[in-house]
Amino acid sequence: MKEILDAILSTDSTTADFAALKLPESYRAVTLHKDEEQMFAGLRSRDKDPRRSLHLDDVALPEVGPGEALVAVMASAVNYNTVWSSIFEPVSTFGFLERYGRLSPLTKRHDLPYHVLGSDLAGVVLRTGVGVNAWKPGDEVVAHCLSVELESSDGHNDTMMDPEQRIWGFETNFGGLAQLALVKTNQLMPKPKHLTWEEAASPGLVNSTAYRQLVSQNGAGMKQGDNVLIWGASGGLGSYATQYALAGGATPICVVSSPQKAEICRKMGAEAIIDRGAEDYKFWKDENTQDPREWKRLGGRIRELTGGEDVDIVFEHPGRETFGASVYVTRKGGTIVTCASTSGYMHQYDNRYLWMSLKRIVGSHFANYREAWEANRLIAKGKIHPTLSKVYSLAETGQAALDVHHNKHQGKVGVLCLAPEEGMGVRDHELRERHLPAINRFRDI
Repeated sequence: MKEILDAILSTDSTTADFAALKLPESYRAVTLHKDEEQMFAGLRSRDKDPRRSLHLDDVALPEVGPGEALVAVMASAVNYNTVWSSIFEPVSTFGFLERYGRLSPLTKRHDLPYHVLGSDLAGVVLRTGVGVNAWKPGDEVVAHCLSVELESSDGHNDTMMDPEQRIWGFETNFGGLAQLALVKTNQLMPKPKHLTWEEAASPGLVNSTAYRQLVSQNGAGMKQGDNVLIWGASGGLGSYATQYALAGGATPICVVSSPQKAEICRKMGAEAIIDRGAEDYKFWKDENTQDPREWKRLGGRIRELTGGEDVDIVFEHPGRETFGASVYVTRKGGTIVTCASTSGYMHQYDNRYLWMSLKRIVGSHFANYREAWEANRLIAKGKIHPTLSKVYSLAETGQAALDVHHNKHQGKVGVLCLAPEEGMGVRDHELRERHLPAINRFRDI
């Protein structure tokens, strides 16, 4: 790996230099082991410890197929799908790999007794496969996590509709929490030049997800003047939704769980903030019974903050815990746009408040290539900023995943892979200097 890293760190390396690099037979990667699928059987979700299930192993270098690229990963990040994988919930990801492996002789590479995780990366292209013209060795890139086959007509208006749509590093192997990663080249996008490797790696999944969910016509189609209720507004996903609402002329109503998280939202420019911890909202009386009085109390608080208006859009991702309240507080004709369900997938709500008030529930899942490209372009132009709060080494990925699992983090948690230290990879220092306070918002709390 030393020769690869030396070439990346050199200012004189050319495409030919990268193409001539000898590739190693193996590389270091964060993995799950198939023979440990039942290691947490009988434990509550919160008691499942990713530090036990995530391993740092030497794994074999995969073959680069047509339309693919091998990327030297300088930095990656932890997402909730990393946590779900690590605790084998709601299902073991090895089932995904087995099904993908049955698709073709080429995809059989993914069905292994180990799973290399990670759905974000920033790095440098080392090799490209047959049929690749847009990317070449030496290109500095970030990757979005949509993996598609596009052999069906279903995906050609919106690639998220491809029947073979998968999330790279979650439903495929050879993910970004590693020294090297294998991606399809239609996952690649230019690395924002004013960001470090770890900053550039952090927005990918959550930034693109928030863009589709809130901005795109495939999601809520937010417009100027909309009131947008954002759950977990300082978190990995909500922090981008907050930025998109502010940048797009909408009013975010930010729901957070502590004064510290409220302060982060203020630093982003939000003014309407609900600290649900301080205001003690309890949407469930017990495991099976919700409390509509708490929905009503939340609705009243929202109207206090908006001058008497209800919300046009609810940016939903907690799921079970909040969904009944989300449906209730949305204005007549408004939209609840939902993904993830981090507090539980089985949602319950009173349908009278949906059907009689002509509200819509829109499911949103990641983003297509165009949406991801537009989201990355906004990062590159300094319109939207990374929300990186803390950086771990590759060997500390288990601890990073535990912090995310227990919601001890702010924004996004980064992981250094090949990068020897933080702060490397900046190419446009002038643009960086203009936006440095915004880039560091989540580091300064």
